[in-house]
Parts: sequence; structure tokens; C-alpha cells
Amino acid sequence: MRKIKWGVLGTANIARGCTIPGMRLAENCELYAIAGRSLEKAEQFRSEFGFEKVYGSYEELLDDPAVEAVYIPLPNTLHYEWVIKAAKAGKHILCEKPLAPSAEKAEEMQNAARENGVLLMEAFAYLHSPLIAAIKAELDRGAIGEVCYLENAFITSDYDLSNIRMRRETLGGSLYDLGCYCISQSIWLLGEPESVHAVADFSDQGVDRLTTGMMSYANGVQAAFTCGMTLATGQNRRLDRLQIHGTKGVLRTDAEYNQAGRLSCQIITAGQVVTRYVDVPQNYSLEIAQLGCCIASGEQPHVSADFTLATARTLDKALTAIGY
Repeated sequence: MRKIKWGVLGTANIARGCTIPGMRLAENCELYAIAGRSLEKAEQFRSEFGFEKVYGSYEELLDDPAVEAVYIPLPNTLHYEWVIKAAKAGKHILCEKPLAPSAEKAEEMQNAARENGVLLMEAFAYLHSPLIAAIKAELDRGAIGEVCYLENAFITSDYDLSNIRMRRETLGGSLYDLGCYCISQSIWLLGEPESVHAVADFSDQGVDRLTTGMMSYANGVQAAFTCGMTLATGQNRRLDRLQIHGTKGVLRTDAEYNQAGRLSCQIITAGQVVTRYVDVPQNYSLEIAQLGCCIASGEQPHVSADFTLATARTLDKALTAIGY
């Protein structure tokens, strides 16, 4: 198995806590280089995770010809700049969600990747989960009949005002940070909606603390989502929920986005409850391994460019609806 030499642009918490541990689990990944605005912090990452190279700027990492692919965990406002630069440097790219501040920018980023002959995949790690595949398979086989309604939610604790999620200038707010999960999940399971309506409660800093949306489909199906940063401050609490109602029954799960382990969903029909169990590896390792296979052997990215653009278009509609 050929190992892909990866570089990481940034020392964000999601890299340290989620993606880099996943990279270590992916058999086709080599932790080659880490870059940070602070060389000292980048050195800490090298010591902690065993990177071969360390750089004090993102440009230096992109200039390293040995780097084949880069992971970008930077704040939302920096995705566009560094995806474009990475593409021009000839690096394949895994970029954190949401990929771009708008569908227009997302399309420009995808075009830059194509023009430079590299792959660009949005880092929705949870979409690589076998649980999501199992839920989609149950819907496709008609386990609950024709889908009528989907409802999902992702709500967390709120954060100190120094956190980038709480500031408008860094594209904070619950829709960008959490709503993209709810919207992408609906699109993955049902397709792109025709229209979106949403309302939000805003903080004094101008970011949406709680947003509720409704998405309507041409075939009459409707989907509702709630995302928010409104639970107990600083306590790392969360609420994850998915229910899908059909003409024959209901499918539901309370498994968390990106949860690993032995997970389950319930299918309730005619008074019967069937529980499906699925063993789920660390999701971040799955996305790293999959993009590595794309680079090495020509697989197509699981999270496709078309899917990313559909999600971005829908997120645009929701943001417009709440006046963000």
C-alpha cells in the first residue's frame, strides 16, 4: 500500500483532537509535515504526533515538493485563500467544513483544483461513517416506505467570546459551524431542496446563536433542522438528533455526528421496533484513507464536488433567509 505524504496547514483544535489522530490510524497516510503561524506550536505538534518536517509558515510547507496532500483546518475565512494556494502548488486538498463562505467561492475553489489537476474534498468526516451508509440503505430499500419528513438537530454549548465561532468577522455562528452538518445530512439522504426558509436568534456580536430552518422539495417532502450554540456555557454539551418519517414507519438515531463505536438506529413500523447495529471506526481516519485512495488509485472523492456545491447553495439560502 502506497502511503501519501500529508502536510497539515495549521494547529487548530480540530486537527489536534480529531483529524491528526485519524491520520495516524489511516494505513495509507504518512504524517510528513506540519506548519503553523507559531513555529513553537508547530514544534509541539511534531513532538506530539511525530511529523517529520515542521514549518513556521504555510507557504514553506506548500513549497516542499515531497508534500502530496494537505489538510486545511484553518478558520472559515481562510479556507478560500489557502485552498487556492494549495491547488496552485499542486497539492491535493482536504479542507474543513464549511468549504467556503458562499457557493460562488466554493465553485471557484473547485475550479482551481480542476485547473491544477488536484483533488479537493470537503471534510465532512461523518459522511464516511458506515452508520450513514446503513441509514441511506434502509431508506433506499423502502424500510419506512416513501419519505415524508426529515428532522435533524445539532446543538452544542456556547463559547467564550474569544472563540472564532462567536465572531462574525471569522464567519462564526451556528449555521456555518453546525447547520452545515444538518443541511449536508439532509442533502445526502434526500437530495438538494427546492427552497429554504429559516429564522435565527442573534448574539450581541451579530452571529446566530440558534437557527431553525425548513427545506422543501419538489416532490412534497419537507425537512426541518435546528442548530445552535445555546447549551450550558463551556461544558462541552451537545444534542444530536435525526428522525425520518415515511409512509410505513420511522427511522431514528441519537448517534452523534462523527461518533465512533457500536452505534445504532431504530426502524419503527406497525408497532415493531427493529434496532440496527453498526460498528463505526474513527470517522476522520476514514476520510483521510479515502482521499488517499483517490490520489493513489483513482477513486472518486466520497464527498464530491457536486455534493459540496449543493450544500453550499442550500447554506447560502439559509444564510440569506436569516439575514446573515
